[in-house]
Amino acid sequence: MVRINSRLSVVDSFDVIFPPAVNEILDSLLDESKMTALQANKVLDFSFSIPGLGRFRSNIYSQRGTYAIAIRLLPFEIPHFDGLGLPVSVKSFADKTKGLFLVTGATGSGKSTTLASLLSMINEEHNYHIITIEDPIEYLHRHKKSLVSQREIGEDASSFASALRAALREDPDVIMVGEMRDAETISIALTAAETGHLVLSTLHTVGAAKSIDRIIDAFPPNQYNQIRTQLSAVLEGVVSQQLIPRIDKEGLCVASEVMLVNPAIRNLIREGKHYQINNIIQTGQSSGMQLMEAELASYANKGIIDREEAITRSQDQQLLNQFLNRR
Repeated sequence: MVRINSRLSVVDSFDVIFPPAVNEILDSLLDESKMTALQANKVLDFSFSIPGLGRFRSNIYSQRGTYAIAIRLLPFEIPHFDGLGLPVSVKSFADKTKGLFLVTGATGSGKSTTLASLLSMINEEHNYHIITIEDPIEYLHRHKKSLVSQREIGEDASSFASALRAALREDPDVIMVGEMRDAETISIALTAAETGHLVLSTLHTVGAAKSIDRIIDAFPPNQYNQIRTQLSAVLEGVVSQQLIPRIDKEGLCVASEVMLVNPAIRNLIREGKHYQINNIIQTGQSSGMQLMEAELASYANKGIIDREEAITRSQDQQLLNQFLNRR
């Protein structure tokens, strides 16, 4: 089956793939070390290339005692930011020299593509050392004005935390962490941002305020005040995004929430009043901020996405209804 515009569809022109054929595919893709890791862990995440065809991100997993494979296509070329459909205000993060910038959303919402596009802009415009830490490496960055070092978990480093800690000794200007998975990684990322580096990363959350909650909740309660203080000082912005099927079936559109951290938001983070952040975002439209509900409603009112789809994707249906009724 293949996923087209977020919907799984049967490929009628292909036969059903049985376990022996899957095992043949594994033998062609995996070297001895990867096969050993798969057999030990029953799951393996990696990327591979087929010359003349493309790059792919793959996850092999065991189900009912046999192996199954999920494969995602990765373009050779990094998409230009202007073609992503994100607000122009997001571009400003490529010109930051320090601090923390987060792209959040569910799996498959385009977080890696957004980060790759921003890194490509930095690479083209600044003489920096950029270090990426990924699991696995997705987009390949060529050296342009910047020097780009790409490290893959498993191949080049044992964990995000160890790679991030080492990166601080590798003279970086920009560090991209594929995902902030645990308290140790988050703590090192905050320290890196504090010490004058630009740190870009992702979280599996929807909404700017929830991203702040997710970071703080990764730590024990006795560290909450310290983390709030650190985060309020270094966070520069959060972009939360979703990819939504269009009514005309001509692909997907991106709906995004943008939070640009200002003194008011820093105070709310420091004081633990994250629930008030959406009010600041709603009143900060002139500075480039926007709420997810505002964009969902805009797409629905223009007939680009289904109204029910907008309701399903919303985190605050009461607020969404206010925007829907303004048409």
